Amino acid sequence: MTDTDRIDISPLAERPSFVPRLGEIVETWPAFVPHEPVANALLGLVPETFPDCCVVATDGDRVVARGLSVPFDASADGREEMPSQGWDRVLVWAFQDLRRDRPATIAGALEITVDTEYLGLGLSHRMPAAMRAAVADRGHAVLPAAVRPNAKHLEPHVSMADYVLRQRDDGLPTDPWLRVHVKAGGTIERIAPASMTVSASPAQWHQWTGVPVDHDGDIEVPGALVPVHCNLAHDHAVYVEPNVWVRHTTSTPTT
Repeated sequence: MTDTDRIDISPLAERPSFVPRLGEIVETWPAFVPHEPVANALLGLVPETFPDCCVVATDGDRVVARGLSVPFDASADGREEMPSQGWDRVLVWAFQDLRRDRPATIAGALEITVDTEYLGLGLSHRMPAAMRAAVADRGHAVLPAAVRPNAKHLEPHVSMADYVLRQRDDGLPTDPWLRVHVKAGGTIERIAPASMTVSASPAQWHQWTGVPVDHDGDIEVPGALVPVHCNLAHDHAVYVEPNVWVRHTTSTPTT
């Protein structure tokens, strides 16, 4: 049995005992991400609230990856399937619709997180397929994903619009995570220019990242896809992260 063969990926609704254990994954998210207010308020509720749209990967009794999606009504007034305030907006809409008993027309993918010890075993390719299958079982033909390109932080001053146009000789994106999505059958549709926002005092940013946030203007911090903008006179620093909307159809096979 190979390393990949022993890893089971299932809809979270079929394995509810793993809901409270998804946080056991050893992650590499930037230090400031947990302080994003929408994520802080709602993301932890997603697995128990929408288990049919989430998947879990396990190696024996160990949780090694998770994939989170949420259903929402994209047909309501003022809404769209891939909003400019991507990740934040979809997450808020999902809980608004649940509270108002509004039927979902689509599911949106929020994240795929793989344990650091299990990177390189092909899970990043298997997880999107599992998420598509999970939402397909709920009757959704499309799964748009608000993708956070995983090499963009190396070039924070490059616009996301320019970054996504970069391709290798084989026509696939140069960014590794965007490339995974495209190889899985996804199509890059548009930029979500304000997908998540973190605002805090310069002192708080320094505490989170270890970077002195001590002058006006743009400041690079570890893991940020674009610079943090600091205004000392107003004692705040704001990070507005762009993501990339990738459209998956649930009938598309993984390649």
